[in-house]
This record gives sequence, C-alpha cells and structure tokens, in this order.
Amino acid sequence: MGSEHYGLEPSYAGELNAEKGGKPEVLGDTDYANATVAVETGDGGIAVVPEKTALKRTLHSRHIQFIALGGSIGTGLFVGSGPDLAQGGPASIIINFTLVGTMIISVVFALGELGAVLPVTGAFSTYASRFIDPAWGFAMGWNYYMQWLIVLPLEYTVSVIVLRYSDWVDRTDVVPRGVWVVIFLFIITFINLFGVKGYGEFEFAATFIKVITIIGFIIFGIVATCGGVKGGKYDTYQGAHTWYDPGAFNNGFKGFCYIFNTAAFAFAGTELVGLAAAETANPRKTLPKAAKQVCIRVVLFYVVSLLLVTFLVPYNDPRLQDGHGPSTSPFVIALSDAGQRGLASVLNTVILISTLSVANSAVYGSSRTLLALAQQGLAPRFLAYVDRQGRPIICVLISLVFGALAFLIYSSSESTVFSWLLGLSGLSTIFSWGSICLSHIRFRMAWLKQGNTLRALPWASPLGIYGSIFGFIFNVLVLVANFYVYIWPIGEGSMTKTDRAYTFFQNMLAVPVVLCFFLAWKIIKRTRVLSISEMDVHTGRRDPVPEEVLEQERAEARALPLWKKIIDAIF
Repeated sequence: MGSEHYGLEPSYAGELNAEKGGKPEVLGDTDYANATVAVETGDGGIAVVPEKTALKRTLHSRHIQFIALGGSIGTGLFVGSGPDLAQGGPASIIINFTLVGTMIISVVFALGELGAVLPVTGAFSTYASRFIDPAWGFAMGWNYYMQWLIVLPLEYTVSVIVLRYSDWVDRTDVVPRGVWVVIFLFIITFINLFGVKGYGEFEFAATFIKVITIIGFIIFGIVATCGGVKGGKYDTYQGAHTWYDPGAFNNGFKGFCYIFNTAAFAFAGTELVGLAAAETANPRKTLPKAAKQVCIRVVLFYVVSLLLVTFLVPYNDPRLQDGHGPSTSPFVIALSDAGQRGLASVLNTVILISTLSVANSAVYGSSRTLLALAQQGLAPRFLAYVDRQGRPIICVLISLVFGALAFLIYSSSESTVFSWLLGLSGLSTIFSWGSICLSHIRFRMAWLKQGNTLRALPWASPLGIYGSIFGFIFNVLVLVANFYVYIWPIGEGSMTKTDRAYTFFQNMLAVPVVLCFFLAWKIIKRTRVLSISEMDVHTGRRDPVPEEVLEQERAEARALPLWKKIIDAIF
C-alpha cells in the first residue's frame, strides 16, 4: 500500500464493500472511531477509513507483555508435569517441553506478524477464513471457542482440588465442594464486569505473582541441587543423580509421546496475545515486544524450572501419580522434601491463583472468539451485541454459565472430570497452532504475490516463513504421536478393550469434532481453498503506515547503542 492512501477518509467501509460482497466490513459504534483502518474497495484498490469498532482498545503494552510472559502458566506446568514425569522420565519431559516450546516461539512470531499488520477481531479463525478456506476458519473458530469454554470448568475443578488438599483448608468437606465452585464463579464474574480492562489488570497482577514464584523456585532449586538446604532431604549435593537412578527415560518411546498432549496444554494460552490485538491500543509496536517475551518464558519458566525439578524428584516417586491435585505437583513435592512446608503451602496458594488466572483467560478467549464468529456470520448475529462499555456481554454470560459444568464434581471424581476436559482442550490447541502457522505461510505468499515487500510489514517474524513451516509440520507430528500413544497406550497389556477404547476417545475426541465442523461447513457452503492471488491482505489493517515511516523507525533502531539493542532484542 502506497503512502498516497495514508490518512484518507472516504465514505464508510460498508459502502466500499457493497460492490464486492465478500469483503469484511468494519462493524461497530462510531463512538470508538479513534483510529483508521484499511479496506479493499470494490475495484480492488485500498482506502483508509475511520475505524468503527464497539470493542474498547484499553490493553496497553504492560498488559500484553505480561499476558505473553506468563498469562497461561497454571495447572499444565505446576500440576500436569507430575504425571508427565512419572510416565516419561526426566529426559522425556525436558526434551518434550523444549521441542513444544521451540514450536510455540514459531507460532507466536507468526502471530505477532499477522497481528501487527491485521489486528482483527477473532484473529485465528479470521486468518484461517481469509488465507486458507472459509470452512477451515469456521472449524477453527468453533474449535478455539470450545477449547476455552472447556478450560473454564476445568480450572474451577482444579481450584477445588487445590483447596481440598491444601494444609490450610479443612479436607473433610465441611465446606461443600459446590460452595467453592460458586465462590470461584463469583470472582471470575466480578473481574469480567470491568470488561477487557479487568481482564488485563487481573492478568498483570497474577502473572507478576507467578513470575516471582517461579524465579524464587529456580533459586531454591539451584541451592537444593547443590545441597545447600538444611533440615530436609537436600542437605547434600544432589546433582543429576535422578537421571541415573532410576533413569532418564521411562516407558520408552511411548512415554516420550505421552507428554506431548500435556505439554501442549501447559503452553495453551500463549496465543491469546493475538486475540487481544483487537483490543490493544498499539498492536503494531506492542505485539512484536510480546512475541519476544515468549522466548524468555520457554527457556526460563518451563525448561529451567522443570530441569531443576527433575534433579530433585525421581520419576518413580509414588506421590507423582498416587496423590491428589497439587500433591502430585513435583514442585510441591520438592519443597516438602526440603522440609519447607510453609513454602509448599505458599506454592499451593500460587497454584490456586494460577487456576483463577487461566479461568479468567478462558472467559476472555471464549467470549471474544464467539463474538468474532457472530460478526462473521458464523454464529447467530444477536451474539455480536457489545454494550457501551465495550463488553460482548452475551458472549461473556454464556461462558460464565458454562463454567457451572464444574458442578460435575458431584457426579464423578474430580480426577475423571479433569482427565476428560484436559484431553479435549489439549488437542484442540494443536489444531489452533497449526492453523496459525499455515495462515502465516499463505499470508506471506499472498503478500509478496500481490506486489508488496517484506519491508512494508510493520513487523516481520525473525524466523520468516521457514519458522511457520517448522511449526506446522511439528504440530502435525504431535497429532500423529498422540494418535500412536492412545491407540497403543502405556500399560496396554493389562487393559481391557473397553479401557483402551475409553482412553482413546477421552484423549482424541477433538479430532472428530474439528473434522465434523469443517466438513459440515464445506458441504453446506461449498467453500474452496482460496488462491494466493484472490486473498485480501489489506482489509483490517489499522492505521496503515507508509514504508518510509517504517524505514525511518528501523534506521533509528539501528542507530541505538549496543546495550540498548540487546535489551530491545530481549524485551
């Protein structure tokens, strides 16, 4: 797009789109038209019009960076890593989390590029509809919506388990489990009364607590590994003895593949920075910074902390599988074995805060995805209602009501509910990540094919198209690995056919769900894969910036002193 279009304000986008009915409209209330957005006109040209969106853009740089840094750190890391360590061994869990973390960096870099140039409502499903196939966009939209809808009661369930097995709460059900669910429902509802601002502020505070806790645990882990913790198990040098006795791997290749699903669940939510782009004040500059934070998160919060855990807790520790809730957490076990019961209780509290943080993210992710589906005509139009405070109130209420599924703790054991919901959610994430990578690949191809240059992008992924190719292929391999490990599960020799079928469907249900959505929309609407030349890579660009402005910013960045460049590269 040339600079001659920059700042123009022709007639409302809806009129421009009328001649070419397939182009997205800029919807919403004129009260929030405080920015400009690009649209592709009926004759194929590009115009810049006042942006009209009912969503308020009140998320700032600190919110987005903290959401990227640790917004989804929760049960996947603190609790889910326990069974992973038991089933796969220390080497398997470190290799898995490193591989999945590397893939996540590719995904978030791709998403950072897409979000910086096209900060549209719905992000993932919108990109899939515009750059792959409308039917795939439909499937990905509903898949992502269901993923977060499921996470909400899952986190409520885990919160109840955390409380019931914490030292500072009575375990005898004097306070019924349902009462705790109601309390958590009330807390999350109260936060969402404040719209996206409430989401951002709560995530900022919760992430700060989680980050400080993990850094503190890393310091403890280093000291304990060196034998510097007196009064407990770690008063002599530990080193990496657990990697030799009982060993680095457990259950062979199956044990290795088993961890992929939980690792995906542990990283789920990283992509929320892309969804939040539509409510971010300056996505062009904020999203690239947030994408860089993911590298720190992968290396420091996951790989380093888990590596230290594997030095302190052997995979054959019976508490990793025989306990309940946080008592299966290797982090809690390590602190308890060190004689730090007080710190173990503090960590339980942080786990509780983490579950509420992820529950809050679940309401945000599900409600904004449903809003985008409604705006695109992929869900009933009444769901597109946004009140004057910028809240998609109907979508939020539906998500909050669905959280009542957590009351299933009365009809089944908490662990059974946890397992079913985890299986559904974890695999759904793989589909979303693969779709983001494929959307980025095809966007890049269309961007260049239509005469644009990479220098015209507000921010380009440092890994380029090859990073997205790696991310897409890796996600496919993870799906294959999951299929393998649940067709022939660990311990299959002692399982009945019914047990094996139960395990398979419990963990692979997301696959037929996605395929049903895709094929149904494909057949009903007779959609096709979009060609590179017909893709619309401009509609939705907010405040399109001329190349000369971008070049000036890059020149200023190159002129910075070395220390400043290093800080900017990391943060």
